[in-house]
Amino acid sequence: MNEFMNCLREELTTRDIIPFIGVYDVFSASIAAKYYKGIFISGFGFAASYYGLPDIGFISWSDTVAFVQRVRTLLPHHHILVDIDDGYVDTEVACHVVSLLESIGAAGVIIEDQKRPRRCGHVDGKLLMELDEFLEKLKQVLATRKNMFVVARTDAGEISEITKRAKAYAEAGADAILADGIKDLDVIKTLKNQVNKPLVFNQIAGGKSPECSLTDLKEAGVSLVNYSTPCLFAVQSAIENEMKLLREHDGLLQKQHVGLPECNTHLNQNLVNRKNQ
Repeated sequence: MNEFMNCLREELTTRDIIPFIGVYDVFSASIAAKYYKGIFISGFGFAASYYGLPDIGFISWSDTVAFVQRVRTLLPHHHILVDIDDGYVDTEVACHVVSLLESIGAAGVIIEDQKRPRRCGHVDGKLLMELDEFLEKLKQVLATRKNMFVVARTDAGEISEITKRAKAYAEAGADAILADGIKDLDVIKTLKNQVNKPLVFNQIAGGKSPECSLTDLKEAGVSLVNYSTPCLFAVQSAIENEMKLLREHDGLLQKQHVGLPECNTHLNQNLVNRKNQ
C-alpha cells in the first residue's frame, strides 16, 4: 500500500499538473474514475450528500473514514485525496484519522488552518487558528503519517499572511500548499517564487477563484488541482430538471440519456472491476 501512495509523489515528478475530481458518493466516484485518475473526497460534497447540510463543520471523522473505505474498495488504483477540514478539531483525532486513512490506502489529505465555526473556503466569515497552534497540529500529523501526502491549506485572505503561513507550513514539512479562496492567480505566482513545494489550486463553480483551464494553472505554477464539486452541482441541476419535467408531464417519465440498461451496465462493470482487483 505504501508503494502505491508513493506513486503520487513520483507522478508529480513526471507530470506538470494533476487534476482531482471532487465526488460526493461512491457512485459519482465510479463515474469520475472513468475519466480521471485523481479522486477528491470533497468536504463540501460529502456534507451535502451525507447530511444534506452546508460545509460548516457537521462532518464526523468516522463518517469520512467509512466513506473513503467504500471508495477505495471500488477504486484500488486511483489517487484518493481526502479533505479532513481542521483534522476534526483535536490534534489527537487528526493524527488518528490520518493513520486510518493511510491504512485504507488514501493517497493524501488536506488539512486546513481554520478554527471553528469553520466555513467553506470560498465564502466569507472564515476564522484562522493562531499560526503556532496550527503548526503544532501539522507537525504531529506529519510525524504520524508514514508515506501519506499531506497538503497544508491556509484560508488566510491577505497576501502577506498567506505567504507567511505557506512558508511556515512548507518549512514544517508539508508536501504541498493550498491557499484557498484566492481571487487572483498572482497569489499563486507569488507563492511559487517563495515556497519550494508543489502548489494546489481549488476550483469550485461560483467560488471566489477565477475560472482557469489546466493550461492557465500550469503556467501559473500549480501542480495539483481540486475540482471540488462538479459532480454534486451537475446532479443537483439534473435532478431539478427531471423533477420539473415529471411534474409538468403529469408524472409521465420522459425518455432519458440514461435508463435502467445504461445504469445497470455501469454498476455491473463496477462489480466486474471489483472482482478483478
